[in-house]
Amino acid sequence: MKSTLNHLLPSALALAVIATLPVGSVHAAGFVEDAKVTLGLRNYYFNRNYLNSTDPRIQGERQGQAEGWTQNFILDARSGFTEGTVGFGLDVLGLYSLKLDGNRGAANTQLMPIHDDGQAADQFGRTAVAAKAKLSKTELKVGEWFAVLPILRADDGRSLPQTFQGAQLTSNEIDGLTLYGGQFWKNSQRNDASREEMSFSGVEGDDFNFGGGEYRFNGNNTMVGVWHARLEDVYQQSYVQLTHSQAVGDWVLGANLGYVTGKEEGAAKAGNLDNKVYQGALTAKTGNNSFMVAYQKLSGDTKFMRIDGASGGTLVNDGFTNSYDNPEERSWQIRHDYNFAGLGIPGLTLMNRYVSGDNATINGRKNSEEWGRESELAYTIQEGNLKNLSIRWRNSDVRRDGTAQDIHENRLIINYPLSIL
Repeated sequence: MKSTLNHLLPSALALAVIATLPVGSVHAAGFVEDAKVTLGLRNYYFNRNYLNSTDPRIQGERQGQAEGWTQNFILDARSGFTEGTVGFGLDVLGLYSLKLDGNRGAANTQLMPIHDDGQAADQFGRTAVAAKAKLSKTELKVGEWFAVLPILRADDGRSLPQTFQGAQLTSNEIDGLTLYGGQFWKNSQRNDASREEMSFSGVEGDDFNFGGGEYRFNGNNTMVGVWHARLEDVYQQSYVQLTHSQAVGDWVLGANLGYVTGKEEGAAKAGNLDNKVYQGALTAKTGNNSFMVAYQKLSGDTKFMRIDGASGGTLVNDGFTNSYDNPEERSWQIRHDYNFAGLGIPGLTLMNRYVSGDNATINGRKNSEEWGRESELAYTIQEGNLKNLSIRWRNSDVRRDGTAQDIHENRLIINYPLSIL
């Protein structure tokens, strides 16, 4: 169990920050002057058809579709830092989601919490508060926030973003080098108002501890990252990454290479674990076109290890609908992006990708194959009263061997950010 100190730290530090900010204090100037407050209005429609099966969360009835529609409000308020040797600040996320439509088939949309009777909640939300302190180029953050790290990525792919509760230290004292360290002890998933224990595949661990560093050099064109994380008594994981970009004539060539290894940790509550990932992605950009080819290979008896609900992005073949992260799976991807600014339509973009996987163990069946196709057409208004309003249409298909589910999916996402401060 977590100590009482873990749960008191966010509130205690928040109170300490507030106590340093008397009205009219010159030392609080940076706290207000550098503050940024935005209200994000997100309208999200989700429709998934199960072509050869049913929604796995609906028991005892035929349910070939998951569908839902929500209106969401995301208030993101971030203060600056107070003046002085040590600066203090406060970040607040106010999250609220309202169901516009969604029946018993809404369970697998993951837009809203689902009640015991299978019905989607009419509304949900939560507030995340994090206090921060800064000394020189080192920052301490304690509380709850939308954390994005290579070994722990909060998911923002539905109505509301996932958040984690914990503490993180980030240091940039050495030019080009960023060091990270910390601990998270609570998880608020994207469709949940509660704060649960950190877990992997439904197995609860203790704290999630992490440390890492990223070094950028060669004119910031090359980055080497090294990370290690432990979900106490469940798993441990290490990740090494190399990225590089290089201009060659009218082209910009890039590479993203990575190696991940994971195994059980401590009491091994999830049993013996064994997973390794070798991966690489090569990109080429010219004018308004961008191309990518990627390869990802898993080995060992365990799927890729990530905290429940966490986002993809670490693996090069992570997508909207699938991650190709089954035991022993090999997958490759080809992707093309086009910016229609080249045709005189700034703000309009199109992405298409195809991923194919084989040699996978899916639902206990070895040597399984799967493939997926994903497209995104997006437009952001460039001027006028609705400037920065964006509309995204995502269309996807996934096909798998055996009893695994084949799906056809559409998502329509409208975002309108309002700058309040």
